[in-house]
Amino acid sequence: MIETPAQKIVDEAIVSRRSIRAFLPTPVAHEDIEAILQVAARAPSGTNTQPWKVYVLTGASKERLSAAIVAAYRDPDQVKQHAEEYSYYPSRWISPYIDRRRKVGWDLYSLLGLSRENKAGMHAQHGRNYTFFDAPVGMIFTIDRIMEQGSWLDYGMFLQNIMVAARGRGLDTCPQAAFTQFHRIIGEQLQLPANEMVVCGMALGYADPDKVENSLVTEREPVSAFVKFMD
Repeated sequence: MIETPAQKIVDEAIVSRRSIRAFLPTPVAHEDIEAILQVAARAPSGTNTQPWKVYVLTGASKERLSAAIVAAYRDPDQVKQHAEEYSYYPSRWISPYIDRRRKVGWDLYSLLGLSRENKAGMHAQHGRNYTFFDAPVGMIFTIDRIMEQGSWLDYGMFLQNIMVAARGRGLDTCPQAAFTQFHRIIGEQLQLPANEMVVCGMALGYADPDKVENSLVTEREPVSAFVKFMD
């Protein structure tokens, strides 16, 4: 089959998406952010429920949220008081999932020169999540607590649309489940209504090409490993 220009553009936007962990300070135009979210909102959702809500943070609002979370994250006594509202990861890890998790973790730490014994360094690197990896734009996503599992599936498609639409504009992202641990701080800072639950955060901006962590490209299984064609 001959690849069309449209196929090439779409495929490139998808396969070039990576989790970027160091951003340039270059601002992102408000018009670009709004356009990305407008495109992303075309994601399918059961009976068109559109269960997503987005808080876009720049400037002082982003700095205030980051400062509040970082202060809690750096305090061992405080951090114990914060826990996720929902389970993103399994309570019991098995192969092959634990193998993939370990590999990507150690691949990243190896690039950064962090050994297994350097717990402080790994803790600091994880803490960079809460500054949105210095991206000029941070986003916090919430969902109404009344929505069920199907709406969370819809939400995933919306998030993917954001990341692909960003790539189409030369921008990069990092989806961040790390924010869910500090949902109470987020709720206070953003004055979230009681019915809204934090789904995740996301950094948006231009990747810093000089940062070694941005050279990480995670591996994917071949189609043959997860697909069964049945005639």
